[in-house]
Amino acid sequence: MTDKRKAIFFDIDGTLINIHRQQTHISAPVKDAIRALRKAGHHTFIASGRPYAYLSEEMRDPDLFDGHVLMNGAVVLVEGQVIFRQDLPLATVQKMIAAAEQNQVEYILESHPAVYLKEEYKALEKVYTSIDIRLDHFVREYDPSLAGMQIGKIEFLSETPHAGGLFHELLAWPGLTGLIDPTLLKYMEIYSADVSKATGIERALEHLGIPAADSCAFGDGLNDLEMMDAVGTSLVMGNAGNELKAKADFVLPSVDEDGVAEGIYRHILQVI
Repeated sequence: MTDKRKAIFFDIDGTLINIHRQQTHISAPVKDAIRALRKAGHHTFIASGRPYAYLSEEMRDPDLFDGHVLMNGAVVLVEGQVIFRQDLPLATVQKMIAAAEQNQVEYILESHPAVYLKEEYKALEKVYTSIDIRLDHFVREYDPSLAGMQIGKIEFLSETPHAGGLFHELLAWPGLTGLIDPTLLKYMEIYSADVSKATGIERALEHLGIPAADSCAFGDGLNDLEMMDAVGTSLVMGNAGNELKAKADFVLPSVDEDGVAEGIYRHILQVI
């Protein structure tokens, strides 16, 4: 094993946990492997589309993770301190939610550390509680003018695919980017085109003084594409699609087979 200090970044959904199989906690073997990285002097980070409010206690645990790249790079934390954040222009947020309301599309406004979800938006609430996301950091009543609010990302949920064309309309607005869920086509997340997991990782590495060559990333989804190009070693889960696997230095067993633990021991710590 090299003596160089490394920084390792972990996606959550499909990498550390599998919400599609109701596995909403990190498995014991993966936790042990992450602790082994920390013991060896390496830095470990969450790198996720999720905001802080969606993280479980174990994902906030400083004994497991030194920091977090959140909302696809809109917020970066190191040892609990915000070292970078980029919010959407408030006027843009106001126009987007007005369009959503006109089309009967539910939405949640993601900030740090709280998120804002209207009390009447029960469909989105059900989505989060069904995957064991606690509502402790959810603000349910807030000023509808959004005065003084800082919003880094918005998620939308529609009863119809593509929200009748609204999703594509919003994604075409200048300065914005995002993803539409490819399965049901009823969910979309949107954030600044200037940020990504890759830019968040670059901010964290700069803060730590670690070169990209000494960084690694584990992931499985389309929002992991850019971060695989930003790190020295890309480790892709066996349950990932072919587009992401094409970027892999190593393809690992699936999330259900504790692929992260295999990747840590075999390719980073090199003890198996």
